[in-house]
Amino acid sequence: MAVVSDPIADFLIRFKNATRAEKEEFTAPFSKAKAEIARILKEEGYLWSYEVSTEEGSHPTIKAKPKYLDRTPALTDVKRVSRPGLRQYVGAGEIPRVLGGMGIAILSTSKGLMTGHQARKQNIGGELLALVW
Repeated sequence: MAVVSDPIADFLIRFKNATRAEKEEFTAPFSKAKAEIARILKEEGYLWSYEVSTEEGSHPTIKAKPKYLDRTPALTDVKRVSRPGLRQYVGAGEIPRVLGGMGIAILSTSKGLMTGHQARKQNIGGELLALVW
């Protein structure tokens, strides 16, 4: 696999491309941050499942299954907000509501990765990684 300057954006775009192509499954190189994002996407209903697979002699990968409802993907779009060249931080009161609550914001906080709703509830801010709807 090629070297990627923004691994989180790569994971999100692989997910978006897989849903647009109506793929049953997509894979991405493993990292703890990507595994946490996959966990959040599963909890919020954008993925059916995900698993970390480690085959002998190869790098670990994340295999995820996008969620579809009558061939319509649960994911409409995704936007990477904070990126390596321009980090975006928000306070607890500045966390955006995505489509009036129909989407989610994914944040990296001092207490780990979580949705914007969870961060608001705990009154903590952090790095705004992505918006998903």
